[in-house]
Amino acid sequence: MFRNLGLIAFLFATPLSAQQKAFTLQAPEILVETDFLKHLLPRFSLKTGVRITLGDDTVDAVFGSTGTPVFAHGDTVWYLSKTDGPYTDAFQKWLLSDVGKRTIEAFEPDGEALFSADVTKAVVEEKFVLTGDATLGEKVSLTQCGRCHVVNDSNRMNAIGSTPSFALMRTFPDWRERFETFFMLRPHPAFTQVTNITEPFAAHLPSPIAPIEVTWGEIEAITAYVGSITPADLGAPLQSQ
Repeated sequence: MFRNLGLIAFLFATPLSAQQKAFTLQAPEILVETDFLKHLLPRFSLKTGVRITLGDDTVDAVFGSTGTPVFAHGDTVWYLSKTDGPYTDAFQKWLLSDVGKRTIEAFEPDGEALFSADVTKAVVEEKFVLTGDATLGEKVSLTQCGRCHVVNDSNRMNAIGSTPSFALMRTFPDWRERFETFFMLRPHPAFTQVTNITEPFAAHLPSPIAPIEVTWGEIEAITAYVGSITPADLGAPLQSQ
């Protein structure tokens, strides 16, 4: 009897666990129209058990023009930007793996591969100029971001210790993209409004805390400020014995 009860519990628990292994992805119409994603995403899900759902609003990952280069379509290189998490991390790792690259290049709707896994031309670091007002960026950062993040020494004792500091995030290879799109990355969409960019909060879903309200110019200023600070010294990597 107990064996049967255990089997029943397993059968009911398994679908729930599977449902939890999922994330949402935003992709431009051109990738959707080619049916490339219908080829790519199910193969990743079959390999890992992680389900990917396409979305347009608050998402966990985006195929676009910033982030990590993952595949090319003609002369266009597509990048993956994402929030940190085991499923989005697994997706990026898979796309860059030999299996993922073969899957990308196996999409041949008319007998000819449309996408290439060769993104070497995008790996060369681009030189860019931060045009925002760094002084304004420091002020806005302390006012809007400082209640959670350590922006600099002036608010070190007032931030939440579990959130990464600006100096730490400055060490990330995609730090610029993270700061320019922070309002799209969880948990920020729940309490962030960007003038003329984000939709107002729904009446039945108000901001759970005092909302952050910024303009695009202020986001550029924050990014310029972050570009001016010294990345955190994380020390030398640990050596295995």
